[in-house]
Amino acid sequence: MNNNLISARDQARDLDQQDPLRHLRDEFWIPTTDDGREQLYFCGNSLGLQPKSVEAAVQEELDAWKNLAVEGHFKGRRPWLSYNEILREPMAELVGATPLEVVFMNTLTVNLHLLMISFYRPAGKRNRIVIEAQCFPSDRYAVESQIRLHGLDPAECLVEIAADEKTRLVDETALEAYLEQHGENVALVLWPGVQYASGQVFDLERIAAAARKSGARCGFDLAHAVGNVPIDLKKSGADFASWCTYKYLNSGQGAIAAGFVHERHSNKHDIMRLNGWWGNDEPTRFLMTDEFVPASGAAAWQISNPPILAMAPIRASLAMFAQVGMKALRAKSVQMTGFLENLVQTELHEWIEIITPPEAHRRGCQLSLRVRAGRQKGRQLFDHLEASGTIPDWREPDIIRVSPVPMYNRYEDCWLFVHQVKQFMQT
Repeated sequence: MNNNLISARDQARDLDQQDPLRHLRDEFWIPTTDDGREQLYFCGNSLGLQPKSVEAAVQEELDAWKNLAVEGHFKGRRPWLSYNEILREPMAELVGATPLEVVFMNTLTVNLHLLMISFYRPAGKRNRIVIEAQCFPSDRYAVESQIRLHGLDPAECLVEIAADEKTRLVDETALEAYLEQHGENVALVLWPGVQYASGQVFDLERIAAAARKSGARCGFDLAHAVGNVPIDLKKSGADFASWCTYKYLNSGQGAIAAGFVHERHSNKHDIMRLNGWWGNDEPTRFLMTDEFVPASGAAAWQISNPPILAMAPIRASLAMFAQVGMKALRAKSVQMTGFLENLVQTELHEWIEIITPPEAHRRGCQLSLRVRAGRQKGRQLFDHLEASGTIPDWREPDIIRVSPVPMYNRYEDCWLFVHQVKQFMQT
């Protein structure tokens, strides 16, 4: 081990000692290897670790069910009827919205479908949906099927803005240029907050402004953004957004998702929606009338009553975010990801390429890595890391994603990762 790497480990340990958020790690369950060692877990961009407070949060709702049965909808410490209201205020704070604009329901792609029913309304030549060419596949499947739902052909109405071949990044100017030239044909822009493979952060306000200027609606998939980078949906001007809660929000596998609908669309009775009884205005919800009276704000897009046992972990997680604050988390994230980037550049540059943007404001905590020797060597490295108890994740065709999450990762974790990679590549 060279002197620079030894010095970097000392620096990592010093940074961990000085970290004002180091206590948060103790509030999570850290998976262990077969021989009892803590894993080096860098996969919060796919599934966040379980907060220790989740078990009690779920047990409280199990107890309410056991002791109150159906009366739990109206009685107890947290009546289930108003559970959405308990969660939406801290979530609204996290995404830069008002509570009226936020709702918890379904899962991410289901929400995108429901929201596109409302905001993709092709008319005449304005019938295209613009996405980025390397978007998460589920988004593309959803967009294609929405186009077909209107009797249109995705080959004609689905527009993909490609990344630069060399950098693998999509510059916002490419989208702006397309909208400037073809905006009169675009009905909807659906864009990610963070590109899932590269880790690139997009300028949401800039994208929404370009869509609005062209006369199109704008929606965001924020799956890899919420809890990772600062979000201000109100300022962005987006019409809608949705995101899952099991990645950086640490709410458990397949956890219920959340959605946003800008308040300018609130109480518009002429908006096309797929209605259900839980989207009915609460005072009339149990009157069992034939008339649907939409609830105010994003709540009108609910269809069925929410799964309380699946929402309890979100309550535990959001309490942690509210306590710590996104500002402090982001500050640590920028420093820790920068520390990892510097180590990769100085110790692994011969073997590893970083495709995530180097500027802090253009990335979250994720670094996406490519092995210069090609996919086969990259896959061998990934398999070696997993076998050693280090958990990044792999995305085809050749990307290893490494995400040091500020709530539970340490600077020394980053050092250990680089040390393991260097040992493998040298041998």
